[in-house]
Amino acid sequence: MAQIKKANLNGVLEIFPRIFEDQRGYFFESYREDWLLAEGVTHGWVQDNQSYSQKGTVRGLHFQRGEFAQAKLVRVIQGKVLDVIVDLRKDSATFGQKYSTILDAERNNLMYVPAGFAHGFSVLEDSIFAYKCSNYYNKESEGGILWNDPALQIDWQVEVPMTSDKDAVWPTLEEFKTSEGGL
Repeated sequence: MAQIKKANLNGVLEIFPRIFEDQRGYFFESYREDWLLAEGVTHGWVQDNQSYSQKGTVRGLHFQRGEFAQAKLVRVIQGKVLDVIVDLRKDSATFGQKYSTILDAERNNLMYVPAGFAHGFSVLEDSIFAYKCSNYYNKESEGGILWNDPALQIDWQVEVPMTSDKDAVWPTLEEFKTSEGGL
């Protein structure tokens, strides 16, 4: 059975699968539906995504709005990333708060991110990042929060961040609160 740690943001889980190692290598179950069912997570997964990113890359903070909101189950297949989420659920006691953890291919840990969170990561080692989504991506529903918003004070742990043009122009959390009020 995997070890499951509840984060300080309601509904967020870190999952540490049991890893079986011997002289040949290792084996572990990277996903089991019953892990999440035991924690009250009952939706299914409809889309798997994978990306490769070079050390120093920062991706995010992204989310999907409305009927296209996505829960995610994220992990690193190769390398190491700092995974960061921000609670954008307007009725949440932790609205606007952040949580981060290191996802590491050597530990094979995962994080479950409920719908209503902005999500991003910085690449600490060249990495292959994979995640399951509870809903299909919809470009018109896409949104984001500025990755380097001073109010969030996220230490991305990279010296010279490489970002996309899109990620450089998302609104700050305060601008998002003013214009949308939350998810």
